[in-house]
Amino acid sequence: MYTRSITSNCIKTANPNPEAQFRLFCFPYAGGRISVFSGWQEYLPASVEVCTVQMPRQGYNLQSTVPMQADACLSILTDALIPHLDKPFAFFGHSLGAIVSFELARNIRRNYGIEPMHLFMSGAHAPHMTKQREVASDAPKEDFLRMLRNLNGTPKEILENPELINAVLPLIRAEFVFLEKYRYEPEQPLATPITAFGGVDDPQVDRQSLEAWVTQTIAKFSLFLLPGDHFFINSARSQLLQIISRELRNHLKALKAGARTQNTGDFHGFAQPTAKLPGSPAGS
Repeated sequence: MYTRSITSNCIKTANPNPEAQFRLFCFPYAGGRISVFSGWQEYLPASVEVCTVQMPRQGYNLQSTVPMQADACLSILTDALIPHLDKPFAFFGHSLGAIVSFELARNIRRNYGIEPMHLFMSGAHAPHMTKQREVASDAPKEDFLRMLRNLNGTPKEILENPELINAVLPLIRAEFVFLEKYRYEPEQPLATPITAFGGVDDPQVDRQSLEAWVTQTIAKFSLFLLPGDHFFINSARSQLLQIISRELRNHLKALKAGARTQNTGDFHGFAQPTAKLPGSPAGS
């Protein structure tokens, strides 16, 4: 079967696997780099290729601190992803990454008639419940740094190094702009199973906000609360990846059996596109 390497500026894979049967695209939180997902491949089935997705910035320059407008960002990411959706796929997103991946799933459905086999939404309010942060992206430096410390996701070696923090702070602010400008628009729920994750001690995202993800799917919904604060993806990584691995193995078993995963009264799985994917080889 024809495969292509992940060479987009936005999409990377640390361990390309031409024999992979499935792709998991991972979207980091605001200010997070794709290195957040380093080592994930070791916890997941060997037939799953882990791909990381980096938020684009103005002029396609990943070093730029100028934020993309939401529509432009989603358009660029959709164009980057489409050539790599020739296999069944799922999205994992944490915080900002959850909102971005959710909107990408809806955008891809609108334009190409396909959906992920699974959405793993982590550390994020359901999109129709997104709340305004107490500290704005353009807040004074000390106020913004205090918010980052409270969230507990930015490494101490960065927060305590003036040179480093001055270098990355504009970048982090730029990604928070996306969340501030994001506006949810109602659509039909996805036919994709959604698994939501939250931290037991997360001061930002409560259980009610996580449970609200159920309204975004007509398929199976699950919620898991894991030990830790907003960045439980680091402190409870093993538990998180065990759950993700189990869900992916279920999808792989269904694919191997030539069946689709039954979620509600209907069958749902990797759908064939209603329009040919740009960049897809003939006969794919």
